[in-house]
Amino acid sequence: MAKSVKKVAIASAVAAAASIAGAAHAANVKCYGVALAGENGCAAGPGTSCAGTSTVDYQGNAWKLVAEGSCVTMELPAADDGMARKGSLEALDRDIPS
Repeated sequence: MAKSVKKVAIASAVAAAASIAGAAHAANVKCYGVALAGENGCAAGPGTSCAGTSTVDYQGNAWKLVAEGSCVTMELPAADDGMARKGSLEALDRDIPS
């Protein structure tokens, strides 16, 4: 009987760990305009081919995964022209390398 209890406990622990891992993955979203140069996710947009290929900080068409709900509220430094920057759940037309 002790072996059955042990097996159930192990199976429960594995299921809980898988559930937590799945929940953590589901809680991330693509956030555009917040990645530093070279720290973007894959396929950022024109001028990039895959992860780590953006060349400009806060490039509007480059994304990185962030916790759901934090994308549009995170604080970013102002642009060179003094305009405020914000993250977006869609690609932006700002800070695109020429």
